[in-house]
Amino acid sequence: MAGVHFSFDNFKQLITLSIGLAERLDENRAESFTVLYCNFEDFSNELINSSLEQVLRSSDAILCFGKEYFFVLPHTDKYGAGIVSGMFSEFFGKYIEASVVSYPIDGETSSALIEELQNTVSFSHKHDLNYLD
Repeated sequence: MAGVHFSFDNFKQLITLSIGLAERLDENRAESFTVLYCNFEDFSNELINSSLEQVLRSSDAILCFGKEYFFVLPHTDKYGAGIVSGMFSEFFGKYIEASVVSYPIDGETSSALIEELQNTVSFSHKHDLNYLD
């Protein structure tokens, strides 16, 4: 298993693409995709890369800004993203700061999802994700 890496510069476009695919392929728009945020600042790049190989599916998208990682998990709801987050915590042997937003529950546009993610991370972890703007 392993996800597919994308340039962080394409974050908003990847969310927009995922929304477009969900609208085209999932007429119920239920559990279309979830964005998972994880903070891996305490770990080496080698250990992070090893965790990505073991935890993620080949259909998952990976974007990072420093040691803050964003995963676009298709056909995954918040519960499923919580399982992925738990797998990272288990891999590292300690709690990993994580937050999730799901389409369409938390927003129906890329801007709305990103804003909700910023608010969730700010509230839960006191981290500022203004660089997503």
